[in-house]
Amino acid sequence: MNLRDLRYLVAVADHRHFGRAAEACFVSQPTLSTQIKKLEEELGVELVERNPRRIMLTAVGEQVVERAREVLREADGITEIARRAADPAGGTLRLGIFPTLGPYLLPHVVPEVRRRFPNLELLLVEEKTEDILEQLRTGGLDAAILALPVPDEQLHEEVLFEEAFVLAVPADHHLADRDGPVHAGVLAGESVLLLDEGHCLREQALSVCSMAGADERSGFRATSLETLRQMVAAGVGVTLLPQLAVSPPVPTSRDVVLLPFSPPVPTRRIGMFWRRTSAARTFLPQLAALFRQLPEGLVTPLEPTPAPVPEPVG
Repeated sequence: MNLRDLRYLVAVADHRHFGRAAEACFVSQPTLSTQIKKLEEELGVELVERNPRRIMLTAVGEQVVERAREVLREADGITEIARRAADPAGGTLRLGIFPTLGPYLLPHVVPEVRRRFPNLELLLVEEKTEDILEQLRTGGLDAAILALPVPDEQLHEEVLFEEAFVLAVPADHHLADRDGPVHAGVLAGESVLLLDEGHCLREQALSVCSMAGADERSGFRATSLETLRQMVAAGVGVTLLPQLAVSPPVPTSRDVVLLPFSPPVPTRRIGMFWRRTSAARTFLPQLAALFRQLPEGLVTPLEPTPAPVPEPVG
């Protein structure tokens, strides 16, 4: 048994097709099929059920694949430790970020990341929070930028900044001519447009609406902030938008009026997370520092998480 054969087996499990699995592993289909057969002979069990219409794993195969994934993650971790030792700020780093933040935060940060770390290939993965966390925990991602709190003792949390929400109303709305900040209480009785299930911004906005006595606009749930913005412009209702999503380089709309809140201002706290055992854990605080250094007045930077104090020996 070797790591190559385990990778072939995992590829078959992922693609459920020998041809596509072989392409993913950059080998011919006969080569991959032969090695899987040899692995089965070595283990003395059938791992793959070869159905003419669809490839399926046997019950034993499912168990072996689950353990193989763990072995491959550990092996890749060893390689990553060695590579990071040679060049901590080089190589590929996979960073997860959620959709209501990524398009608005990254333009402020990515150019500086490229300037400071020219040997770093930053691969950005945009998914909902739960999907990001799953990939982070299983090794599919090296780090993630998420809204706090994230209760997971296996992950290191590096706080970045606090971002205020603003109230977006149609240009002909009765609140549109307000001068200065408005209290969250003005939402009482309003029809508030919200995102679909699974978006962390939905839960944050629901919390504000609950405290203010507002109701969710029935029969409508958006899949993106841009959809929310267009619905406000069309006069369908009002919504809450995070500050980064309404700041340059995001264009303004004359059909939408943005109103800041007076204290206590509704906010969300953003942090960077990575596995405490990550091979990149000595470099990631440097990357987090760049995500904390946004243009002045855009967000409120938060102090970095203090390093744990080692326990005395003896």
